[in-house]
Amino acid sequence: MDRNQATGLVMIALLFVVYFTFFAPEPPLEGETPAATEAGAELQETDFKEEAALAEPTAVNDSVRQAALSQRYGIFAAGIQGESEEVVLENDEIKVTFDSHGGQIKSVWLKEFLTYSQEPLYLLTEESSQMELIAETSYGPIDLKELYYQPEVKTVELDGIPAQQVNFVLPLGNGRFIRQSYVLPAEGYQLGFNLQAKGLDGVIEDTPLLYRWKNRMRNFEHTVEESRPKSTVNYFTVEEEYEELSRTGENEAEEIELGVKWVGMNHRFFTAAIIANEFFEGGRVAASFSPSDTVFLKHAQVELAIAPAPLQEGAEFKYYFGPNNYQVLNDVTEGFDKNVDLGYFFLRPINKYLIIPTFHFLEQFFTSYGLIIFLLVILIKLLLFPLSYKSYVSMAKTRVLKPQIDEIKEKYGDDMVKIQQEQMKLYSQVGINPISGCVPMLLQMPILFAMFYFFPNAIELRQESFLWAEDLSTYDSIMQLPFEIPFYGDHVSLFTLLMTASTILYTWSNQQMTTVQGPMKTLSYIMPITFLFFLNSYSAGLTYYYFLSNVITFGQQMAIRRFVDDDKIIAKLEQNKLKNKDKKVSGFQARLQEALKASQEAKRADTRPSRKK
Repeated sequence: MDRNQATGLVMIALLFVVYFTFFAPEPPLEGETPAATEAGAELQETDFKEEAALAEPTAVNDSVRQAALSQRYGIFAAGIQGESEEVVLENDEIKVTFDSHGGQIKSVWLKEFLTYSQEPLYLLTEESSQMELIAETSYGPIDLKELYYQPEVKTVELDGIPAQQVNFVLPLGNGRFIRQSYVLPAEGYQLGFNLQAKGLDGVIEDTPLLYRWKNRMRNFEHTVEESRPKSTVNYFTVEEEYEELSRTGENEAEEIELGVKWVGMNHRFFTAAIIANEFFEGGRVAASFSPSDTVFLKHAQVELAIAPAPLQEGAEFKYYFGPNNYQVLNDVTEGFDKNVDLGYFFLRPINKYLIIPTFHFLEQFFTSYGLIIFLLVILIKLLLFPLSYKSYVSMAKTRVLKPQIDEIKEKYGDDMVKIQQEQMKLYSQVGINPISGCVPMLLQMPILFAMFYFFPNAIELRQESFLWAEDLSTYDSIMQLPFEIPFYGDHVSLFTLLMTASTILYTWSNQQMTTVQGPMKTLSYIMPITFLFFLNSYSAGLTYYYFLSNVITFGQQMAIRRFVDDDKIIAKLEQNKLKNKDKKVSGFQARLQEALKASQEAKRADTRPSRKK
């Protein structure tokens, strides 16, 4: 060790001696941690210093404590202290546990459902859900959900049927009280709620109460990535408008200026919602999430304004804690069925009036959902058969003209405008509309798109197995990959592979009947490969449906081909050709030819060398 190193070590030692002699903090008292000391210091800086003092029973005697409570809470001081007591209401569908501390809903267990990992499904828990009900009083703001109530459980008549009721009552003297009442019918997922503040005019100010509900929406399904984009906070206004926060935004919030009839926290297959008998006077909704969170889908927050006027007689509300089953939701309240995402406005009627009724009709006779989907495909294909037949005949007419079209191409070589003109002329003479084969296919597309929304959101398929698929509501996996392929995933869905293969086969079959060439022919094969990546992580029920649809459509074409005679088609076209020999080209075809001609002239102008002056 040299001289400089020795000097440095001595200086460091001296610094330690001075620090621990004069500046070291005193050790915490027994039972007190540094963190607790810091938390206590922060608490003393709040506006509720007297409450911090009251937290330690030995700090002041009881009389001083009661005086401080009365000064802060006035007549509500009677509810500041008490003991928590659990109360349970349940029927065959749900079990709701309450706490007399605040008249709070502690948990909601949906008894008919399990999580993907086969555990009991608690839609709300004490750890994930907190509610506040803040009233402006002559003593300042008071959260009615922080007071202790006296519970009373009894049986009442609801529409002539016995129902369970619990009243949480806080007596305030001189006939004044606050009461929160909950009523659970003998069946169903709706929980009635009544809030009454009797004799408190002048104590509770004539301003809206603030109802605040915070809920961390837990994932109950296979993967968070699959369920999060299908979860949101939504609401329905007095003007009958359904609104929802963005399902993909990481931090969304929205102020509600209009009256609100209901607000829901919408999971993929379940909803927790509060519904007003009249309406809420506006509010705010918000939802956020962290992409790395694998437990909770979203952190939701709802703030609603409750008018003070009905409190004297009792303001009526109800909660809904249950599945996103369209038939169940449709009976809850106006607009509540929209908690099931059935697609865009032009697709929703197809699902609502065609797919769902047919699906539930088949449910009455069959228990296997794989079989139900198969029969659904059969029924829809029978319904669309006239369109399929017309489309096939149109393609057959185009196919039998292929030799004549080839002659036109050989005659005019690279003159595409002339080829198109002659081809349009030929179509006009034989009585073929070039787009007639596409129209029937386009009319079938809305049903295919409607299925894209129906199957991933159909709770009926949740945890229903078929063949190798363990759950038709999520993707089937026959192989888990040790790595993730971009845009594809880390698994192999067999139904998606079968759907892709059948689509390619169907495309090849169609191209044997048409004159499509060039880029369009290649593009028709690219689309199935694209869907292989896009649908690999979608509902197995959906890809199974598309696979069956392709197979049955292919079978229909084979059957139609046996009954459609090409010779008769050629003979009919030749008759049309003689009949329409001097017929002018139709207006549509003339405009199409002019457009082609103009396009060709523009292309020639672009390639023509410019003249130098």
